[in-house]
Amino acid sequence: MAAAGAQIYLPIRNRVLIASADPLFRLRVMKKAIFAECDCEQAVGGAHALAKLKQIKCTKVLLDRYLPDLDSEELAKLIQKRYPEITVGFLDSKIGDEFEICEKQTSANPGAAALQEQPTCDNESSFRVATTTVRAPEDPLEGMIGSSFVMQQVYRLARMVARRDTTVLITGETGTGKELVAEAIHKMSPRSRHPFVVVNCAAIPEALFESELFGHARGAFTGAIQSRLGRAHMAQGGTLFLDEIGELPLSMQAKLLRFLQNGEVQRLGSSDVYRVDVRVICATNVRLADLVHAKHFREDLFYRMAVFPIAVPALRDHPEDVGALANHFLAKLCSDIGVPKKWLTTAAHNFLLQARWAGNVRELQHVLERVFILSGNELEIVPATFHIGMSNIGTSNLIET
Repeated sequence: MAAAGAQIYLPIRNRVLIASADPLFRLRVMKKAIFAECDCEQAVGGAHALAKLKQIKCTKVLLDRYLPDLDSEELAKLIQKRYPEITVGFLDSKIGDEFEICEKQTSANPGAAALQEQPTCDNESSFRVATTTVRAPEDPLEGMIGSSFVMQQVYRLARMVARRDTTVLITGETGTGKELVAEAIHKMSPRSRHPFVVVNCAAIPEALFESELFGHARGAFTGAIQSRLGRAHMAQGGTLFLDEIGELPLSMQAKLLRFLQNGEVQRLGSSDVYRVDVRVICATNVRLADLVHAKHFREDLFYRMAVFPIAVPALRDHPEDVGALANHFLAKLCSDIGVPKKWLTTAAHNFLLQARWAGNVRELQHVLERVFILSGNELEIVPATFHIGMSNIGTSNLIET
């Protein structure tokens, strides 16, 4: 363990890679005096950091413990395995008004600083820096409800990237609202007046995928009686949203990679090449890193898509938003058919907070619709109604006992 107040000196012109989804936090780290004689590179997530390491030589990598796409501990082990000469450290961007850097030594780099269980503190040379910056609360994105800290992170990242053409990878469990985030990014972008075209990669048969995405020429296959534009062409000037990208057939991944790199479309059965101007947003409910490891997903495509990752949290990770979501869905149900406003009793609200919500926001919405119908003319919705509504479809096990 380093002694309190100890300084760790970096050789002149070392290159440091700082990985964090928060650009202001990255800037604060880069401005530290200890990095004054270093070349600092930035990455917005774990996948981006790995891609950077393939392109540039670094002596140190600092990983935010709260990366939006990959587990920082697992990523550190991967980097140390691939690049044993690199010192890997951790940043903590969520410890109030401070951040810390804790360095970890690798067996292949005995000269690196040992793991510091506590960050050193020595004024300007310290790894710990106080700040008085207070960030104003983010308003929810259009169509979304929730004011929790984790959701405000999503809103902030979406607004930061909206006006750029950067490829975005939205991750999160089923029912968390990934498509809503993608739509909001499109609506806040300069492309908002152009189409937002959705491709559900899980719903298109492999044999038809190329035709659906890139189009086909007349006679390209049996039944192709006329030429047809693909979804990529239909999104001209706008946004192409590739949902459930983890289900993309392996045979299509190289073609999608080429499209992302050069923006060119070649219809099936035709030698003509067309250039299209679209912004691509992808979403998945699976860990693409696991698919890459299992050889079911191309590593180069993963890096190309994950330029700017946004992780949408599961509902269980922000239970403070359950009440606001439930009241919103209930109010909308009443408004849609013009009936007097219904409300949840305190006991009913507490009942919702105890649920696991494996299906996330979408499940909560469907449960509210069922209990709305089951409540009949009653204006108060009580826990018993939820028990009936959830046990009728075999979901009573979703409630903690």
